[in-house]
Amino acid sequence: MRRFAGIFVVAALGLPGTGVAHEGQHPNLIVAPKGTKAVKVDPTKRRWLAGDHHVHSRYSVSYTANPDGKLPPTPVIAGDAKYPIPTNTAMGAKFGLSWMVATDHGGPNHSKVTRDLAYPELVKSRRAHPGVIQFYGMELNTPGAEHSSVIVPKNAAERDVLFGIESRYDHRDAWPVDPARNTEARMVEALKYMAEIPAPPVVIANHPARTATGVGVYTQVSPGELRNWNDAAPQVAIGMEGAPGHQAGALNAKAQADPDDAFRGAYRRAPTMGGYDQMTARLGGFWDSMLAEGRHWWITSTSDSHRHYTEGGSDFWPGEYSKTYVKAVKQPADVLDGLRNGRVFTVLGDLVSELEITVQTADGQGKAEIGGMLNVAPGSDVTVVIRLRDPAGANVDGKTSEVARVDLILGDVTGPAADRTTDKSPTTRVVRRFGPRDWTRDGERLSMVHTLRNVTGPLYLRVRGTNGAELEPTPDTAGEDPWSDLWFYANPVFIAVK
Repeated sequence: MRRFAGIFVVAALGLPGTGVAHEGQHPNLIVAPKGTKAVKVDPTKRRWLAGDHHVHSRYSVSYTANPDGKLPPTPVIAGDAKYPIPTNTAMGAKFGLSWMVATDHGGPNHSKVTRDLAYPELVKSRRAHPGVIQFYGMELNTPGAEHSSVIVPKNAAERDVLFGIESRYDHRDAWPVDPARNTEARMVEALKYMAEIPAPPVVIANHPARTATGVGVYTQVSPGELRNWNDAAPQVAIGMEGAPGHQAGALNAKAQADPDDAFRGAYRRAPTMGGYDQMTARLGGFWDSMLAEGRHWWITSTSDSHRHYTEGGSDFWPGEYSKTYVKAVKQPADVLDGLRNGRVFTVLGDLVSELEITVQTADGQGKAEIGGMLNVAPGSDVTVVIRLRDPAGANVDGKTSEVARVDLILGDVTGPAADRTTDKSPTTRVVRRFGPRDWTRDGERLSMVHTLRNVTGPLYLRVRGTNGAELEPTPDTAGEDPWSDLWFYANPVFIAVK
């Protein structure tokens, strides 16, 4: 673990998406986004904090039509998701979460439900569960796409800020229905609007390829669309769910009656791969194509909890199966800073609980970690040190799943893509597969090292791992036990040659 002496100023930073990545976790002043305040943080105090940014409460509503058809439909509380916000938080705490986001969605005039009902209950939940950082947010019915998590910084204006976003830009909030609100251009407008908010929110595309009809055959969410988001507001549109929620359908006999619920994530037409969305899981696929441009495009994993599988749903509780770990001190501002700057790794089934990737020059003078960037001279050798914690105890399912392999993945950073619709990165490759013979073990902790020789051009590297034997994650099958096929993915480290 890299450590610095002293206290430095950090803030929620995201640089333009088309350039080479910033140098993260460096003991210098990091400039805050327009209108926000920098926060003093001691980087040596940062720890891996597990969280979930996609959690629904009873204020994700259904609707009852009015007989005359003239008035807006009436929202039905608990019509879509079931649980009060404090219940979600209590369960998240039980399963080890340090931060969560309330992300309800709905239809006509749902912005008023969020403002008048969900927010007061969130305030009560914060008082009842002070040990969990609870952000105010929503799942946006995304103009021209499907769904996105919107995470609002915790501050006195958060209620008004979110109402302004949902009432203006949620494409289902308007009544009567307004088709003009459901366009890609409208989402770009929304992101630019959010970027100008004094404390701008974070937006993460949820289950991006759930509506795909095949591998690389996208419908509601496309590669070009996500590039447009990132270009419009790189400090706001920061990434996507690498691993979607809704992964417990196969555990519930009732839910299996629905063909969608038999598949992990409800990805029936183009299944997930090892529980991860194809946009993340395919080696040299869409995610790699974004990183090859030097974009700050990060991945997360969530529960998308609506109703637990033991109560007729297809979901795990927040933190029960999927976790997004952010390296931060336990303060709301630093958790958001960690998300914006990619200090994040994701995991299913508690396969790992800590993951450190240190990239350093041979003399040890230059270092970078997950989400950061290392500057090196042409022809340098670069050492990659991977350390992780493989918990010895049983997970929630009662299984003791062990890491079987860790992959080190490398790709060239080649700059902006000529084809903005591309989902391919031809240079991305696995440069090392580590197995038990390749690492050292100290109790629960595994360590492994690889040296990149004669680095002459800009690169990125990322790490993934699994408890299985597949060299590449294969499409998940209907009825598959989600606990049997576990993966973890870290966000990248960039290397710039100067």
